[in-house]
Amino acid sequence: MSDFQVIADRVEIEALRGEAIDAQMMDDYDRFASLFAPDGVWRVPAVNAEYAGRDQIQAGIRRLKEELWDYLVQATHPGTIRLDGDTASGRAYVLSFGRFRNGGSHLNYSVYHDRYRRTGEGWKFTERVDEVMYLDTTELTGSPPSAARGQVHAPAGGTPEGDQR
Repeated sequence: MSDFQVIADRVEIEALRGEAIDAQMMDDYDRFASLFAPDGVWRVPAVNAEYAGRDQIQAGIRRLKEELWDYLVQATHPGTIRLDGDTASGRAYVLSFGRFRNGGSHLNYSVYHDRYRRTGEGWKFTERVDEVMYLDTTELTGSPPSAARGQVHAPAGGTPEGDQR
């Protein structure tokens, strides 16, 4: 395998991990599920959840986000990627916080333990497991802004992404 291919694979896997968090944050359940191989598995042991296959993963993230959370924010930090031909494994580190629909608060640091496979559609997750390393259920004092959901605000002196002015 060429050095260029190794670099390309690492960039593509990192983009896959970024797409997964973006899809979660934007409630794009179809896109989130499409990032898994057809036989992929997503596990969230902290809430006793395991979903196999894209249909279950799509339904599972929708249920978790819509039934469990009033809001949830996640930020990932790059971890390791170990390539092995057309498969790879890796870790990403995650800060998550939010408020449950029942009023409880949640802050955790966790590790995503990932397995990936190169497919005709590019790199996909074959397994993603969220291992919570630290949990704090102290009441969160902040809240989401009161602006309408989905409203885009331009940064000072700029335009929002995608604005074609």
